[in-house]
Amino acid sequence: MARPARRGEAHSSPKEDLPIDDPRINDRIRISPVRLIDQDGEQVGVVNLDDAKERAAEAGLDLVEVAPNARPPVVKIMDWGKARYERQKKAREARKNQTTVELKEVQLRPRTDDHDFEVKLKRARRFLKEGNVVRIVLRFRGRELRQPEVGVKALERMLEATSDIARVEQRSDNIEGRRLVALLEPTST
Repeated sequence: MARPARRGEAHSSPKEDLPIDDPRINDRIRISPVRLIDQDGEQVGVVNLDDAKERAAEAGLDLVEVAPNARPPVVKIMDWGKARYERQKKAREARKNQTTVELKEVQLRPRTDDHDFEVKLKRARRFLKEGNVVRIVLRFRGRELRQPEVGVKALERMLEATSDIARVEQRSDNIEGRRLVALLEPTST
């Protein structure tokens, strides 16, 4: 059960709790006169709101406000249930077809062994082929910070090995904290 509105709050009924992107239909349209478009897509012209509602009722269809900010507002005679279904269907299809790009991370150390480097390289290449953005992070520990050129060399090696399928989107040339970072973006194939 809904709680009663407190002082200063507006009362709302379930009938008025429509999603924001839904247009006003039939009795919810208040402004008169309106520019009317009939069910065939033909522009009738500026008519009184009551006349427009009457024409929609005669056709057995709904009166839908398609351009509320226009003066006078534009309304169209259509089957709102069918139009809403088609709109939802298009939105589902668009969501299904969109691709999501994820950020994947591959971590290296300045003294990463050759075999381990190859494993991490394969992983980075697989992520890039899947269309994901890859962050290469080279972490320094302890005395490794005394020879940053060894870490830079390892990072360069990784960037060079992936240069055929990726481009460097962002790269830090100096050590941030105890790490070097490069962001790789897959090249379009």
